[in-house]
Amino acid sequence: MPQEKQSEWLEQWSMLQDNEMFLFKDWIYPFSIEDFRGKDVLEGGCGGGQHTAFVAEYARSVTAADLNAVDVAKEHNRGKANVSFVEADIAEMDLGRQFDVVFCIGVVHHTDDPDKTVRNLARHTRPGGRLILWVYSKEGNALVEHAVEPLRKLLLAGMSRESLLRLSRLITLLMYVPIYTVYLLPLRFLPFYEYFGNFRRMTFYRNALNVFDKLNAPQVQFISGERARGWLPEKEFRDVHISPYKGVSWRVSGTKL
Repeated sequence: MPQEKQSEWLEQWSMLQDNEMFLFKDWIYPFSIEDFRGKDVLEGGCGGGQHTAFVAEYARSVTAADLNAVDVAKEHNRGKANVSFVEADIAEMDLGRQFDVVFCIGVVHHTDDPDKTVRNLARHTRPGGRLILWVYSKEGNALVEHAVEPLRKLLLAGMSRESLLRLSRLITLLMYVPIYTVYLLPLRFLPFYEYFGNFRRMTFYRNALNVFDKLNAPQVQFISGERARGWLPEKEFRDVHISPYKGVSWRVSGTKL
């Protein structure tokens, strides 16, 4: 990884001061962390390696793949003998084997072709194995898709990472005003009402990183429930589970036939 890119990731991950296992458990529902125990696991898009570290405590082996952040993920998982890393595009890679569990959290919607990415992850899932995905939903994100995203592309595309991080902190600070006032009232019709509940569960620095991630992502496709259901067809998967999370994302999982 280029030094500049690695420094960017290190700066982001240094902000993670709280343990986010509770979020990871929410995202992989109805599966649990125990479902990784003794399994050979593939993580598609490991980022800085935090989820890799969670799973490594239970799995027999973890293969973590990412196109940009492998060096940082390695540092985050130093000393874990059961973890290996592959620098690869998860939509194109061919690892020559299949895994008991394949999971991809918050990455598919940032790829060039989410449908192709999921097909490739499914190809790496063994028969009887489990595929677990978490993606941004089209439902509940109209404001972000049709207002925030166009403005981001128009105004922020040329902004430096350092400036974007400062802006993310400012935006996060401003968001705290309604989140800790109006959004404490039982007004569930408000946009992002459920989602902002998670803001109150995390530190300011983690929330700022979340804002930064949304502003910094080169691209995002919001996934409809219908599109997500098409990823795990009945002829290929059983025990398919698709459920909304906090009104802004989908949890998608199933067992491969």
